[in-house]
Amino acid sequence: MTAAEMLERLVGFATVSRDSNLDLIAFVESYLDGHGVKHWRVESDDGKKANLLARIGPEAVGGVVLSGHTDVVPVAGQPWSTDPFTLIDKGDGKLYGRGTCDMKGFIACALAEVPAWTKLELHAPIYLAFSYDEEVGCIGAPRMIERLMADHPLPSAVIVGEPTMMQPVVAHKGATNLRTTVTGRASHSSQVDQGVSAIHVAARLVTKIEDVMHELRAEGRIDEAFNVAHSSLHVGKIAGGTAINIMARECTFEWEIRHLPQDRFEDLIGRVNAFAAELEAEMQRKAPETRIVTEPLNETVPALADDNNAEVLDLCRELLGEQPHGAVAYATEAGQFQRVGLPTVICGPGSIRQAHQPDEYIEIEQLAAGTRFMQALGRRLASR
Repeated sequence: MTAAEMLERLVGFATVSRDSNLDLIAFVESYLDGHGVKHWRVESDDGKKANLLARIGPEAVGGVVLSGHTDVVPVAGQPWSTDPFTLIDKGDGKLYGRGTCDMKGFIACALAEVPAWTKLELHAPIYLAFSYDEEVGCIGAPRMIERLMADHPLPSAVIVGEPTMMQPVVAHKGATNLRTTVTGRASHSSQVDQGVSAIHVAARLVTKIEDVMHELRAEGRIDEAFNVAHSSLHVGKIAGGTAINIMARECTFEWEIRHLPQDRFEDLIGRVNAFAAELEAEMQRKAPETRIVTEPLNETVPALADDNNAEVLDLCRELLGEQPHGAVAYATEAGQFQRVGLPTVICGPGSIRQAHQPDEYIEIEQLAAGTRFMQALGRRLASR
């Protein structure tokens, strides 16, 4: 099965994050069984989703982990010109479908090479590590990484195959999603002295969140390796109030912090929380029942730092030829692998510019480049 044929099968599974990925996992398990490859499921608590670990080659220290997520973002409301869950070749050098570049293309390249890998005398293993729920906060990977570290010999490198046009990426920002709920006191809008508007208070806090980002830039907390060279704070959703003539009792907004590897999430949210505490004290002097509560919507996805990666970076250059390396603003599971001490880089086929878009595609040449990479990896691990 070629990488394109494998990608056609994978795209056909509508593994949107809100839904189960078990049909795709079962397909991959059956495929691996057909080639005598050992594999292990690592399920979610409710059993509706699963990670999949597999090992080709010896049970030995070293080797390379190829990591990819099986979930994709929704297509609802997007103006697709084709069925997003049917791989389409329009004859323009591109393959269209949800997940083609983000990131079933990488998974397809790896799986298509399994038959050839099993015929090689590998002196170090190739691990496949396929996760669930990356798109909603990198939720599935930590328990898969825990199982990898507990039950298998220590790998020497991890390559996370997010779309990078097959150029190594050595750093990315961390990410945390948050929800803040402001509870005020409702009153008739003609009696503003009686109430506390949750919307007005929330507006002040939202403005502060943006101010913190500007403060970081003014303090010189900059890393030019990133196209957005500072930690970013952004409010994406807000809702509150019941009527134009009622002072709002509640307002809720959802926001994010994307922090540079050298910044700490705790420090950045601390600035926001300090201002929120001032606002809450001001509110409670007028109405003791009022409050401001911020809660995380996901465990902080750790940043990937350009650190302890010389060996895996050299491996990528050996397999790909001399390539520039860089940093990206989006978060991935790479920081979670690095957090447990595994040297990690990001490198995969396709462009992040196509990710999450209607008519998402991967260039056929990028799929071919991913295939060449997998072939070279097998040869490298079979040589001494």
